[in-house]
Amino acid sequence: MGAVTESVDVAVPVRTAYDQWTQFEEFPQFMSGVQEVRQISDTMTHWTVDIAGVKREFDAQITEQLPDERVAWTSTGGTKQAGVVTFHRLDEQHTRVTLQMEFEPHGVAEQAGDKLGVVDRTTKGDLKRFKEFIESRGAETGAWRGQVDRPQP
Repeated sequence: MGAVTESVDVAVPVRTAYDQWTQFEEFPQFMSGVQEVRQISDTMTHWTVDIAGVKREFDAQITEQLPDERVAWTSTGGTKQAGVVTFHRLDEQHTRVTLQMEFEPHGVAEQAGDKLGVVDRTTKGDLKRFKEFIESRGAETGAWRGQVDRPQP
């Protein structure tokens, strides 16, 4: 399994950063390789990605969502990945967004790319573009303030 952890500080309040992140269908505007994200239900999304010419589609289920704090997910088929993004209030106008993700690289090329830090650099770039996206707007494009409780074992 590969893993990545990256953070970015954004010059918006924690609520603005969190609310924008819940707008999954906007992800193609700042995430490289993400062609489309469709919100199927409050807890299910369908992703179409094209990374280095390899196109994949998969569903991801939101396993936990706490407004202004965290969103966690896991894939439900195909591409294996799981992760969490957390939102940390630095002050009234600044938020640290931290993304942690585990994934299973497929094939020799993806395994080599993981070992060479391609995923780390891509994730860092995606968070930088998220920062530019939300700071240039100054406001979120929408919000979902619902809560999804972590499943009990």
